[in-house]
Amino acid sequence: MSNMEIEIASPGGAADVETGGGVFLTWEDLTAVLPNFSNGPTKRLINGLSGYALPGRIMAVMGPSGSGKSTFLDSLAGRLSGNVIMSGDVRLNGRKRKLHHGVVAYVTQEDVMLGTLTVRETIAYSASLRLPSYTTKTELAESVESTITEMGLQDCSDHIIGNWHLRGISGGEKKRLSIALEIITHPSLLFLDEPTSGLDSASAFFVVQSLRNIACKGRTIVSSIHQPSSEFFADAGFPCPHKRNPSDHFLRCVNSDFDDVANTLIGSQRILKDMNEALMGSQRMKDIEFTTGPLMDLATGEIRAKLIRKYRNSKFAARAKARIKEFSTNGGNFVFGEMSGSQATWRMQLSTLTRRSFKNMTRDFGYYWLRIIVFILVSVCVSSVFHNVGTNSHAILARGACGGFVSGFMTFMTIGGFPSFIEEMKLGQPRVKGENVLTSIIGISLNHSKWWDLAAVALILVAYRLLFFAIIKFKERALPLLKSHYTEKTLSRMKKRPSFRKAPITLSFSSKRHHVMQPLSSQEGLNSPLQ
Repeated sequence: MSNMEIEIASPGGAADVETGGGVFLTWEDLTAVLPNFSNGPTKRLINGLSGYALPGRIMAVMGPSGSGKSTFLDSLAGRLSGNVIMSGDVRLNGRKRKLHHGVVAYVTQEDVMLGTLTVRETIAYSASLRLPSYTTKTELAESVESTITEMGLQDCSDHIIGNWHLRGISGGEKKRLSIALEIITHPSLLFLDEPTSGLDSASAFFVVQSLRNIACKGRTIVSSIHQPSSEFFADAGFPCPHKRNPSDHFLRCVNSDFDDVANTLIGSQRILKDMNEALMGSQRMKDIEFTTGPLMDLATGEIRAKLIRKYRNSKFAARAKARIKEFSTNGGNFVFGEMSGSQATWRMQLSTLTRRSFKNMTRDFGYYWLRIIVFILVSVCVSSVFHNVGTNSHAILARGACGGFVSGFMTFMTIGGFPSFIEEMKLGQPRVKGENVLTSIIGISLNHSKWWDLAAVALILVAYRLLFFAIIKFKERALPLLKSHYTEKTLSRMKKRPSFRKAPITLSFSSKRHHVMQPLSSQEGLNSPLQ
């Protein structure tokens, strides 16, 4: 991976760039390693990078796919995953400081936004969630309008962003909107991961022009961008041929994927040579010209090694080391404040997110209105099928089937709404490190040892099992004793009651067991039913 500097100056000259209160970012011997806990080798994502970034300029990072550009930006911004080990020295104005969200902003390669909102609404909601709660509505509106003007989004400010069924703004406007969402808090340090990727030349020009305007205000910008340094490659022995795209040529020098393509082309040319020799003779082969050059003669690994040796002995490396030492000892006069991820209160965040979610649902036809139509149709069908089902024993099964169908339908319709919530979540990307979530949201100190938590969880599991076992054994042995004791107490209380005592027998009744029963007809006033 190679890097370069693009010096930015305003139309009035370099003196118009505000760098007095900017951030000087330096890094030295920056290395990121992905450890392999199995028998495989340890993978080095980036190895021994050194450089600096100045306020009022854009520091651009160039490299092929998989060379470590995003890892390098994540290392500088402190966004590496927990399984990656980073070493090196990263300083802001000559001091080691944590990069808070109010000081640094990061624009990812993916544009994750709600397609049902307009550009102005998206920026306004972002400002409400990030700016302090004491900001008035007038100040909030002015901040939104200034951001729209700064990024050149006036023409599409009232247009929706667009999604799978709504046509919205273009790709370049989405990228500028992503940048606008990050600069709403006026960060002094801005990281961008390939902001021109997937854009045409016109859209890429507008994005770079917007970054130029941001840098002219004294902000430090570090971005991965497809813009090579032709002088360095030409001095190293790999000049760009005429009538060839410089970006494609210089990325070809360091991209190992082209080795397979070159081998395939050489094999195809050899097959073509054999076929022509067999069919038309050797005279025809004089007109065939093979592809040659420094890129075909050397492998990508050799080209990389040559470029690295050339750079280490060049004036660019010497000047970079001198500037790193200078900025590491004498930083700027920027004052770092204690800022968290969001300066709004939790009530403001809850209110803003609720209003945004309701607006997103009501504007999303597939999530809200289509579901209402489906619910109405299903309700009509169910009511028609189970109308006048009756109240007999057979109706019990029918009513149970109706309840099961309704509950199952509601469950599946609820699960189908998860993609609308996932749209608002930024999954798969380490946007915020876990330590920031622990300290700012959960309130757990980083000095707290995780082994205490693990021991507590293990103790709880063991204690619950022992308690359950004790309850079972206690029930088996103690329950008969408790029942016997309860019975004795109950009998003793009953014996003390007056009604429980035997009353003396004072009257004697003669037994009527041997008396002869009189016929029914002999009773007075009755006649025999047999008569």
